[in-house]
Amino acid sequence: MKSNALYESILAKQDPVQAVNLSRFFKTGKGQYGEGDKFLGIKVPVTREVVKQCWQTTSFDDLETCIQSEYHELRLAALLTLVQQFKHAKKDVGLQKQCVDFYLSHTEFINNWDLVDLSCYELLGTWLLDKDRTLLYDLSRDGKTIWEQRIGMVSTMQFLRHDQLDDTYAIAEIFLEKPQPLHDLLQKAVGWLLREAGKRDEQRLKDWLSGRYRTMPRTMLRYAIEKFTEDERLKYLKP
Repeated sequence: MKSNALYESILAKQDPVQAVNLSRFFKTGKGQYGEGDKFLGIKVPVTREVVKQCWQTTSFDDLETCIQSEYHELRLAALLTLVQQFKHAKKDVGLQKQCVDFYLSHTEFINNWDLVDLSCYELLGTWLLDKDRTLLYDLSRDGKTIWEQRIGMVSTMQFLRHDQLDDTYAIAEIFLEKPQPLHDLLQKAVGWLLREAGKRDEQRLKDWLSGRYRTMPRTMLRYAIEKFTEDERLKYLKP
């Protein structure tokens, strides 16, 4: 059997003591958002270093093995490798599409906030810069899990980096229309992206908030206005 350098290199970095800390940090207890997830105890910079060494020789079959692992860090390694392969494909549209298709067909394994946030806008967001973005609206509105819904929102970060703000606000509106209470991790994602949009055009964020802030979920609002002055934040948060 052909060796899987990515898989084997990640396993070699495991730290049982750190695994306990990460399991606690990512809320893996009963009833928590990461319930049942398992950790090897590898911090993200270490995983990134392994990916840097392995991405060029990692096949899609290797990625398949890693993305389906019960261990969080192996799934993350697969996603970070996929991002690298996508970035370096450059003008190879066929390979880029293969990366995107792989990503979208494995969202059941992208099941924590860091797995979403470290992959989706670098890959999906970049892919959709010059394409129809209905996919993100569909994920945000109809995603089977909070993670698929979060992918829809956070992927717009790449648009913001290109000063394209419309989709962030339009998708945020989808989350405001969802039945409440909205999951805390979705509130944070929407608020975070609104805050980032506000960095590009603060007045537009204020205009958008003007007819909505009184009925917005509080966590979402707090994240959205985080960069405002203290007096402004108090005005928005006043009962």
